[in-house]
Amino acid sequence: MSAPTTSRVDPTELAGKRALVTGGSAGVGAAIVCRLAAAGARVATTARSSRPAGDASDLYVHADLSKAGAAEQLARAVLERYGGVDIIVHNVGGTSAPTGGFAALSDDDWQSDLDRNLLPAVRLDRALVPKMLEQRSGVIVHVTSIQRVLPLYESTLAYAAAKAALSTYSKGLANEVGPKGVRVVAVAPGFTETTAAQHLVMRLAEGLGIDENAARQGLMQSLGGIPIGRPNRPEEVAELIGFLVSDRSATVHGAEYVIDGGTVPTV
Repeated sequence: MSAPTTSRVDPTELAGKRALVTGGSAGVGAAIVCRLAAAGARVATTARSSRPAGDASDLYVHADLSKAGAAEQLARAVLERYGGVDIIVHNVGGTSAPTGGFAALSDDDWQSDLDRNLLPAVRLDRALVPKMLEQRSGVIVHVTSIQRVLPLYESTLAYAAAKAALSTYSKGLANEVGPKGVRVVAVAPGFTETTAAQHLVMRLAEGLGIDENAARQGLMQSLGGIPIGRPNRPEEVAELIGFLVSDRSATVHGAEYVIDGGTVPTV
């Protein structure tokens, strides 16, 4: 695998902006926190885990956004610190559903994936977007997944359906708030080398009785392959989001951007 690419970030581009990134303790979320902070934003983040060493956020709130009351708790903390937000990146998500296809998924599995991948964004937007509408400015990013169009029926069916719902919700919200000064976009990453992705590979290996390398290759093949020959890196997803929340993309609205190395065969 080639060495990570580096890019020069303007440290004043987001100066004065107040941002919230959910699921910011590791992986793509941590990379987004670092990218926005490097551009001058004051960044709040949240996760179920304790604050990790090296966290780049200005405010860290320990909260499990899969729980109904956690979004209100987080919104209160952010509003108390900042008075409002200019950027919201809904990155939190994931799945712990078992492998085995549709018949292996219980009602609890389905509800858990909705609670982790759709409802946190719905609840936080309901709590924080009214302030954006008052100031007639702001950017909201919903991190979906290419799974919304390429569900892995053996392992991520409920997750994929929840991400598809998030994508549809994002488009509907964009239609509603765009005329009032708030931009909404979605980003759909493909296979990205994160801790969560590694856990998925391990679950697949265990469920299928194969080693991790075989499970990883099988996952890539199940996606139709990655034409550039490797998965995303978290910082590459963060770089796309850094552009989308900046004034450089001031007319980008209501769209979903795929970053997957060419996995989804579209032109």
